[in-house]
Amino acid sequence: MATIDLNADLGEGFGPWTMGDDAAMFALVSSANVACGGHASDPETMFRTISLARESGVVVGAHPSYPDLAGFGRRRMPASGAEVERFVAAQTGALLAIAALADHPVRYVKPHGALANVAAAEIDVAEAIVRSVRAVDPNLAILAISGTQLEKAAAHAGLRVFSEIYADRGYLASGQLAPRSAPGAVIHDAEAAAARLLAFFDTGAMPTLDGGSIRLAADSICVHGDNPAAVAMAARVRSALEGQGLTIAPFIAPA
Repeated sequence: MATIDLNADLGEGFGPWTMGDDAAMFALVSSANVACGGHASDPETMFRTISLARESGVVVGAHPSYPDLAGFGRRRMPASGAEVERFVAAQTGALLAIAALADHPVRYVKPHGALANVAAAEIDVAEAIVRSVRAVDPNLAILAISGTQLEKAAAHAGLRVFSEIYADRGYLASGQLAPRSAPGAVIHDAEAAAARLLAFFDTGAMPTLDGGSIRLAADSICVHGDNPAAVAMAARVRSALEGQGLTIAPFIAPA
C-alpha cells in the first residue's frame, strides 16, 4: 500500500497567545513543522509543541523564517546570503536544543512563509539555507516545495531532500505558489482541496491558476494549521487520501 506524509505548521503561538488547535492537528498529521522563533514561538511554546509531537508519534521538523514576528514571516526582509545562513542556523539550533530537552529529535528543516517562497525561486537564498542546515547538522533533511530551487540546491549539496505539495494553496504555471493576494491562492473549501489532491494522485499533474497544469513530485502534503478551518481541512484531506488506499505516514523515519 502506498504511503504519503501529511504535515502542518504548528507551534505558532507566542507567550500566552495561541494560534490554531495544535492538539487536534497532531491527531491528524504525521509530520509537524515547528516554529522556532523567527515568525512565532518561544522556548515554552517549542517545548510544549515538541512534547505533544512525541506523545502523538509525530515527526518534528524545524520551521525557520525571516525574523519577523510582527509580519508572521510572510514579508520578505532585507538579508544577505550570510545573514540568511545565520538566522536559519540560530532558529534551527534553538529548536534542536529544546528538542533535546523534550527527548524528541528534529529530523528535517522546512522554511516558512516568505523565506520558503524566495528560496523556491532564487538559487542564492536556497543555497544559503542549505549551507546553514548542513553546517548545523548534515543529517537533517530538507522538505522543499516540489520542483523549486531549494529542492535542487539541497540535492546538489548531498542533503536528503523530500518534495512537498500543498493541499490548500493555488499554484502558478512556474510551479511557484500563487501570492496570497491573488484570487484562488488560498483554498478554504475542504471538499475542493480533497478533490484536487485525489485528481493529482491520479495524474501527477497539479492545476495552475494561470491555466493548464504542472507535474510535481510529492513525498508530503501540507495543510496549514493557522486558521479556524485547519482541523476540518486536515481531517477531510486525510479521510479522502485513506479512502483512496493511501496510508498516512511520515516521509522520514523518527530517529
